[in-house]
Amino acid sequence: MNFIDIILKKKNKEELTESEIFYVIDQIGKAPDYQFASLLMAICLNGMNKTETALLTEAMLMSGDIIDLSEIEGIKVDKHSTGGVADTTTLVLAPLTASCGLPVVKMSGRGLGHTGGTLDKLESIPGFNVSLTQAQAVKQVKDIGVVVMGQTGKLCPADGYLYKLRDVTGTVQSIPLIASSIMSKKIAVGTDAIVLDVKCGSGAFMKNVDDALELAEEMVDIGGLINKKVTAFITNMDQPLGNNVGNTLEVIEAIEILKGNEKGDLYEVSLGLGSQMLVSGGIASTNDEAYDMLEKNISNGKGLEKLEEMIKAQGGDPDVLNDYSLFKQPKFTKEIYLQGGYVSGFDTEAVGRASAELGAGRTSYDMPIDYSAGIVLNARIGDKYDPSVPFAVMYSDSEDKINSAEKIFKDSVRLSDTPVEKPKVILGMVAR
Repeated sequence: MNFIDIILKKKNKEELTESEIFYVIDQIGKAPDYQFASLLMAICLNGMNKTETALLTEAMLMSGDIIDLSEIEGIKVDKHSTGGVADTTTLVLAPLTASCGLPVVKMSGRGLGHTGGTLDKLESIPGFNVSLTQAQAVKQVKDIGVVVMGQTGKLCPADGYLYKLRDVTGTVQSIPLIASSIMSKKIAVGTDAIVLDVKCGSGAFMKNVDDALELAEEMVDIGGLINKKVTAFITNMDQPLGNNVGNTLEVIEAIEILKGNEKGDLYEVSLGLGSQMLVSGGIASTNDEAYDMLEKNISNGKGLEKLEEMIKAQGGDPDVLNDYSLFKQPKFTKEIYLQGGYVSGFDTEAVGRASAELGAGRTSYDMPIDYSAGIVLNARIGDKYDPSVPFAVMYSDSEDKINSAEKIFKDSVRLSDTPVEKPKVILGMVAR
């Protein structure tokens, strides 16, 4: 078999066979980068059909470890988001669904660019350990029902190699490549069912509903071909999902939701995804029944209790739940004022970049971050903004960073003289 022949075949819009796709993945570390880059570009331009995408997913999956969760009783359900700004759903729904009896094994990542990472948010809790072994994770789920942690073992190393190449060759925006990348890693985690949150809008990789729907359908179909139950939600990322953008700030917002003190878009998406997790896990028969269970466990405090158990189990200080001063505190604060009007829109990616500029994010995986940095929004799309109160408050360890981030943020907000309708946050669902 010849790599150049495979490149030419895809260049000519022909379907690759199973043996050809597995051959390509086997050539990682053997064939030169430029041949992989050429093939990725051909795929990006000419696409792959559903069978090819499923085979690519399987080949990347088989390139590394597959986690064995068979010791844990019950149906294990994973949740994945395609990434956004102030997307703190995991911190709400992981303990909340676990409090309803669902075993939750959640492997998360770190923030990069304008999107935040769940691991960074958890590490803003003093002492919290995200680096657990597979054995430690399994034991914790058997003991308390939930773990949120970093990736263990060598999951899908082929995807890691291809993703780095895609990042520097302009081939990130390819639905088959995105779908196979996400699904290979999710399947490798070893759960029985997967709930996906596919973001669309100005703060997402998919900028419109049609592209998000195509990606969602592709991933659901991959699940069907390999006998995994996959459900995908299409959700709105035309504004930050929560009101708090930044690691400590987002943890605090999740705590406030679990205390029953806050609702809004983050609440709605968290409970929507969490409801489907309970249905997929056989805990509830319908989404309405599951939603009621989640709301009940917010009201009676069981969701917050489960978060406290998880923090204790992973070495964190549970006192942060009632004393936010135990989090790292920012050195500088600045209130941001704008002209009055109705909030008509955000450049959500720019809001994420402003938060990163404050120190809450990173542009490379080895960059340190400032856990205290971030932005608190006091107005959302559809709100009438009163210019006598701050539109937002910025936090950072550097005044220079605040000054730089302020311009980015102000340019990201659109105001109107006429009323604006509040947007829907859950736009649709795909299931087979």
